Amino acid sequence: MTSVVTVSGYKQHELGLFKQDDPAIGYIKKALEKELASFADEGLEWVVISGQLGVELWAAEVVIDMQLDYPNIKLAVLTPFLNQEENWNENNKELYEMILTQAEFVDSISKEPYNNPQQFRNKNQLLLHKSDALLILYDEEREGSPKYLYEGAKIYQESHPLEIRQITFMDLQFIADEEQQRLLEEYYLNDH
Repeated sequence: MTSVVTVSGYKQHELGLFKQDDPAIGYIKKALEKELASFADEGLEWVVISGQLGVELWAAEVVIDMQLDYPNIKLAVLTPFLNQEENWNENNKELYEMILTQAEFVDSISKEPYNNPQQFRNKNQLLLHKSDALLILYDEEREGSPKYLYEGAKIYQESHPLEIRQITFMDLQFIADEEQQRLLEEYYLNDH
């Protein structure tokens, strides 16, 4: 049974996505929702994120929406250190605050502001240790910050039970193609 899933992936700037209404974010959310629904059918109770911009906050939005159909799923935000949003722009801070107010559990792993990269390594270790599975948007073809968690998960998996589900850019392209096909069919059905 998979009761705790950590979700992570690229930060929004690593994907070149800066507007919340970018269609690519919708495809990412669809991919996350599909995987999380699959976990929900297997007994998912907690989705854990560290609250970073990009995939993690989009996953939180997905979880909040899914709670209507899956009321047993809870959201936990375990930040690597205090005040991680300190230098974010106002729109990102608003989204972050909205998510924190709707999460069932919020805490910081380090009880002080950022002071060294070890805080990120500690966060990765704790999230893997607390989880039954890792859902990660990461493609080995495109380096980025998720690489560290992904590689840490592979090592952790050698001696601990941990399922790793990876969403790749090919998966996102498939979802985008499906959506385009659906829109075309809808257009021809309604207008012709």
